[in-house]
Amino acid sequence: MTQNGNKTETKKQFEISRVFNAPREVVFKACTEKEQLAHWWGAKGFALDVVKLEVKPGGVFHYSMTANKMQMFGKWVFEEIKVPEKIVFISSFSDKDCGITRHPGAAEWPLETRSIMAFAAENGGTRLTITAYPINASNKEQETFEAGFDSMKGGFGGTLDQLEEHLKTLATKR
Repeated sequence: MTQNGNKTETKKQFEISRVFNAPREVVFKACTEKEQLAHWWGAKGFALDVVKLEVKPGGVFHYSMTANKMQMFGKWVFEEIKVPEKIVFISSFSDKDCGITRHPGAAEWPLETRSIMAFAAENGGTRLTITAYPINASNKEQETFEAGFDSMKGGFGGTLDQLEEHLKTLATKR
């Protein structure tokens, strides 16, 4: 952990992992292709609209999620892409113009988190491990992030359930 005034790089990081019955290249493409992301990324019960997707270092994934007339935006800025092994990006809540905003329900949530999606071949399938931690966060923002781990496990668990269902539909088309 590095500290700069009241800013911390990280104390604890969030991690979730799931093994999918699909080759690593297939899972990686599901995470990097607009047509596929639209079928599974985001919270359960929300419709996803991919506003912009540029899968390259410095590129942006800007999306909106809508449910019950409520719309939220998210943004990733890609830092590293190593096909089919790893994707590193900075994630934030966003507005319709791709600006960074606060979490709509948690004012002390960190503005930005670094996320790493690692894809590892495992027993004929793929283990996807997602790791995230705040960057440039105050101590309070770090505490809020850590307090949200259970909620994040539930949210990401639902998202990974949707990915699993999406991958099953791809398997039937092969």
